[in-house]
Amino acid sequence: MKVPRPLLALLAAAGLSACSSMPSIDPMDWFSSKSTGPKPAELPVLTNAQGVRVLWSSSIGAAEAFVFSPALIGDSVYAASRAGTVARLEAASGQARWRISLGKRISSGVGSDGTLVVVASDDGEVIALAARDGVVKWRTRVSSEVLAAPKLGEGLVLVRSADSRIFAFGAEDGKRRWVYQRAAASLTVRSPVGLTIHMGSAYAGFSGGKLAAIALANGAARWDATVALPKGATELERIADIVGDPSAQGREVCTAAYQGRVACYDVQNGNQLWAREMSTLTGVSFDARYAFVSDDKGAVHALDRSNGRSVWKQDRLAYRQLSLPLPLGTEVALGDMQGYIHFLARESGAFLARFATDGSPVRAAPVRLPDGVLVQTQGGGLYALTLQ
Repeated sequence: MKVPRPLLALLAAAGLSACSSMPSIDPMDWFSSKSTGPKPAELPVLTNAQGVRVLWSSSIGAAEAFVFSPALIGDSVYAASRAGTVARLEAASGQARWRISLGKRISSGVGSDGTLVVVASDDGEVIALAARDGVVKWRTRVSSEVLAAPKLGEGLVLVRSADSRIFAFGAEDGKRRWVYQRAAASLTVRSPVGLTIHMGSAYAGFSGGKLAAIALANGAARWDATVALPKGATELERIADIVGDPSAQGREVCTAAYQGRVACYDVQNGNQLWAREMSTLTGVSFDARYAFVSDDKGAVHALDRSNGRSVWKQDRLAYRQLSLPLPLGTEVALGDMQGYIHFLARESGAFLARFATDGSPVRAAPVRLPDGVLVQTQGGGLYALTLQ
């Protein structure tokens, strides 16, 4: 397994001797403007492209080196920025219902269930706000920085810290209910890997290519599965971390690993349904028929959800640091490093349309709206879009 040259250069510059401090790498730096690695592909000229209409746009504030994803709950969108701004917007118009400043820099996107809005910081503070008016309800702490959005469900707030711990707090009072912990590898990918709540369990991926099903009732492990086995002679070559949030629907949960595989499992017992060799930095999404992946070289794949076989591959966006694809019925939407939103045909992967946002990267996965798609850029732009 070959490690990309830009990654080797980045790690050599950073130094990785202090393994006890849990060194990590930020894959989004690999193909930056300062990199000597592969150059991003030029955008193809689109003929007969569909129009893209802006339903509304707003600004929340820059994400800096973190990834902030908006959350859609009911008729409201919740969004946050690195500077500590948190806002509730009307999903139909983008009009602000409230906007506050926490007076504290935060590091994770928004988690919400429509009653609470939860954010967290890189020093481990978790802050829960009332969704109705933005008033702080409670604060608590976890053991290290938080990179992924908290998840809410079944009366719990689940927060994943960067040291491979998952904390469960009571939504009403913020009191700790349980903690789940796994040993972390000596070198990990620094990414907002999160978790998914589904059918009474939390599904979370970890370093070393492991996927775990955790009972929400008490934090006990129900099962775990090996998505990818670390391979190679060096620590760099052996990185096989789960990335993104697992995707769960019905009796199926799917996840993906960097330098590993995309794989799907039975949610009841962890039995593998299928697996496909593929390396990604953003995870996997799916609809009723297909699973969608942006691989680490910038190709977009549609896989048959029943067996993992390839349906189509779109490779004309190479090395453009693509976001997780979002299926939207007859099309698939995803963002890139220059702030473009690409719309591909669900059945063929052909280009349908393209929209330029503010020019800053789109690292967070797009969010589906009732009549379109919502994206948040690293520069802090919020864009609600629909195809004409």
